[in-house]
Amino acid sequence: MNKKTALIIGITGQDGSYLAELLLSKGYEVHGLIRRASTFNTARIDHLYQDQHEGDVRLKLHYGDLSDGSRLVSLIGELQPQEVYNLGAQSHVRVSFDEPEYTGDVTGLGTTRVLEAVRLASPNSRFYQASSSEMFGATPPPQNEQTPFYPRSPYGAAKVYSYWMTRNYREAYGMFAVNGILFNHESPRRGETFVTRKITRAVARIEAGTQSKLYLGNLDAVRDWGYAPEYVEGMWRMLQHHEPLDYVLATGQPATIRDFLESAFGHAGMNWQDYVEFDPRYLRPTEVDSLIGDASLAGSLLSWSPQTFTPELAKIMVDADRAALAHEGSHWIDSPRFSR
Repeated sequence: MNKKTALIIGITGQDGSYLAELLLSKGYEVHGLIRRASTFNTARIDHLYQDQHEGDVRLKLHYGDLSDGSRLVSLIGELQPQEVYNLGAQSHVRVSFDEPEYTGDVTGLGTTRVLEAVRLASPNSRFYQASSSEMFGATPPPQNEQTPFYPRSPYGAAKVYSYWMTRNYREAYGMFAVNGILFNHESPRRGETFVTRKITRAVARIEAGTQSKLYLGNLDAVRDWGYAPEYVEGMWRMLQHHEPLDYVLATGQPATIRDFLESAFGHAGMNWQDYVEFDPRYLRPTEVDSLIGDASLAGSLLSWSPQTFTPELAKIMVDADRAALAHEGSHWIDSPRFSR
């Protein structure tokens, strides 16, 4: 029986690791594109590793980069994947102000390189583009698939470019190419510099006595936070639908950063106001005040709906950071997981 093959660009990130788990559980052969680095950067997927000398190895990693179009063409041409998920990006909004050119090249033009590689080397592949609620920026909520874009960061602007390139390739070449416009989705695998993980990690460390203060910027920003494993299920469903369409995934439930602080510190029996201090370095030059999504289309066409909301999400992440802190003293040396 022929198993489906998928290529995940950005497999070592939060979403990439959960998506790899999901696809492997469905019997896929999964290939991941990762950047060459002098340190191991596969921690989120090491638990999925299979010895390459064993039979029926279904997770294989390949070196590559969104800045290298020729590598994308050769790899996609060789693999001929049924599905290609582009989750790769410089994805930190605040950092995009410091590195606007790099963000534009990787987050924006990188998508064009993948689309062109699919068009040239595997035109029957179904393509998923990780779009973002940051594209809406200053447009008032609730935001859905018809809401005008008004990005307020280099990251948001690069994602708007990627969104329209994906639509252009779909309309110009008849490719099965979709945009998943995902609102904020978090998990214990979220990077430690993102505000939700920064908060839950601080809760665990303050509780353990290894940290005394948490420094944050704007606490009034309103966000729509969901749970990452549920959102990657939505990504997969988009590529199983009979027609390529663009979808918003969101909970529709607003929460401020103060609300998240309340849930996270409250779960540990602490008052966040005793530990959090303001640092202007974390403010963005242009702020996005409120992002609240309307996922009605995904609900009606994909039967997708969120199950986890901010209070429960904060508890999940705090508990995971508590467990991680308990094992922080354990270190080991591992070897890279590559197919070649």
